[in-house]
Amino acid sequence: MNTSLDYIPILILFLLAVGFVVGTIVATHFLGPKRSTDEKLDNFESGIEQVGNARRPFSIKYYLVAILFVLFDVEVIFFYPYAVNFKELGWEGFAAVSTFVGLFLIMYLYVRKKGALDWEK
Repeated sequence: MNTSLDYIPILILFLLAVGFVVGTIVATHFLGPKRSTDEKLDNFESGIEQVGNARRPFSIKYYLVAILFVLFDVEVIFFYPYAVNFKELGWEGFAAVSTFVGLFLIMYLYVRKKGALDWEK
């Protein structure tokens, strides 16, 4: 018998977890020291003094490469279930995976054509 009463322990655990997180944040805000100086607010990078502005914008190329990495990494993650069950999936599964790989190949060729991976542009 599956009723909504079966989910009460999960709801209680969720509320306790959220309450703990909120309580910890509030407690550190009120109990922590309030002394902030310019020296404390300064970035610390291996003891080396900061030269120039640390808020320089990054080239959009870095973000583009990161997004492409995530896309193709997700593709590899989706191969795992196919690799585990490829005998049971048969030709139908092979066709689905081939379509999936084909779409990613088309995306990769589009990215190359647009020059997204050419750093010299």
